[in-house]
Amino acid sequence: MNRRKDSDDALLPRSAIVLGAGVVGVATAYALAIRGVAVTIIDRAEIAGSGASFANGAQLSYIYTDALASNSLLKRLPFLALGLDPAFRLRPSLDPSQIAWFMRFIRNCTRQRFLENSLEGLQLGLESQLAMRALLQKHELEFGHQSAGKMLVYDDAAAFKSACDMVSLRQSHGAVQEILTPQEAVNKEGALAERAGRFVGAIYSPQEELGDPHKFCNALLSQLVTAYGVQVRMATDVARWKADKDMAVVFTKTGEAITADQLMICTGIDATNLLKKHGLGTSLMPMKGYSFTAAPGQVSPIMSITDVSRKIVFCPLNGMIRVAGIAELGARDIAVDPRQLASLVSAASDVLPRAADYAGSYNGWAGIRPMTANALPIIRKLAPRVTINIGHGMLGWTYAMGSAERAAQLLGRV
Repeated sequence: MNRRKDSDDALLPRSAIVLGAGVVGVATAYALAIRGVAVTIIDRAEIAGSGASFANGAQLSYIYTDALASNSLLKRLPFLALGLDPAFRLRPSLDPSQIAWFMRFIRNCTRQRFLENSLEGLQLGLESQLAMRALLQKHELEFGHQSAGKMLVYDDAAAFKSACDMVSLRQSHGAVQEILTPQEAVNKEGALAERAGRFVGAIYSPQEELGDPHKFCNALLSQLVTAYGVQVRMATDVARWKADKDMAVVFTKTGEAITADQLMICTGIDATNLLKKHGLGTSLMPMKGYSFTAAPGQVSPIMSITDVSRKIVFCPLNGMIRVAGIAELGARDIAVDPRQLASLVSAASDVLPRAADYAGSYNGWAGIRPMTANALPIIRKLAPRVTINIGHGMLGWTYAMGSAERAAQLLGRV
C-alpha cells in the first residue's frame, strides 16, 4: 500500500476516518490533514461541537492541570457520595464497570500518583498551547480567543498552602505562575474587589487563554473543508466498525460502509460503546457539568476566574460571561436539571455578585465529560489500523490540540 511520509520520515496512511467532530475530533483531523492525509470526519450530530464541546467553561487551562484523584479527595469520598457537597457529587452504582473504574481511581489517590498525573497533564497542556499557537499562525479562526490569563482564588488557608507548593513544582517544569496576596489579586482583577476580606490568596497564570470551543469546532471544520479537502459527514450514526491489517471500515446505521487506511476514534463518552468489545468498556466515567451564559454585570472580570472551593469558573467570552460549575461523577443524563442550574446561578452570584446579569435571561447547558481514573487522555494504537484519542475529562478543550498531535505522530508506527 502506498503511504506518504511526514517531516520525520515516518510512514503515514493515505486516508483516515475521524469519528467525532468535537474539539478533540476536529483537532485530530487537522493534525492529520496538515500531514497530507485525506480525512473524512463522521459525527452523529447535525452541527460540529454539539456535545461536551458546546458550552463548557471555555478556559484553555494549559497550566492548571491538576488530577482529580488525590489523597485529599479520597478522604472526602463518603461526604461526596452522600451528596453533601453542592459543587461535586458522586452517583454511586453497583454497575461492575463503575466499580472497576472507581477501584482504579482510588489507586490514583496517592500523593505520588497525584503529582505524576498532574505533571504529565501539565506537559500535555504546554504541548497543546504550542500546537494552538502554530494553528493560529497558519489560519485565522474566529472563536473569541484571548490570552487573558487566569486567577485561581482560595478562601481556605490549608488549600492555598498546598496550591502554593504545587506552583513551585510547576515552575520547575516550565510553567509561569505567580502567588498573590488578596490585594495583589484585586490589583490585577478588579472584579475580585467585592470579595475583599473573603479570600486568603490567589494564584495567577498570565499565559492561560480562553475561547469558545463550539465556535472553534465549526471555524476549524470550515477551514479543513476549504483548505485541505476534508470530507464531513454530519448527522451520520455509526453502528459499528471493524479493522484488519489492511484497512478500517465504519458501518453506519443506514448500512453504508466507509473505508480508510486508518480509523481515529475521538467520540468522548460515546467511545464506551464503540470500544466495549476491545477491553476499554470500563475506561471512562461520565462526569456531568453545567454552565450558563449571561450578559456581563456592572463589574465583569477581564480574565478567567476560578473559585477553587466552590469549583465555579467565570470566563469573559464573546461579550458575555460564561459561568461553569457542578460536577456529578457517574451521571449520564444530559438534560438540564433546573434545580442544579439554579444552584449554580445562586452560588455564582454569591461569589461575584456583579460579574454577570444573574437576574436577566441566560442560556443553561449540561454536558457529559469522559473521565479516566488518572485524569489523562488515552492516546494509543488499539490495532494497526485503529487509534484512540479519548478520555480528556474536564480538560478536553485544553488538551485537544496537543493530544491530536500525539495521536497523529502514532500513525507512523503501523
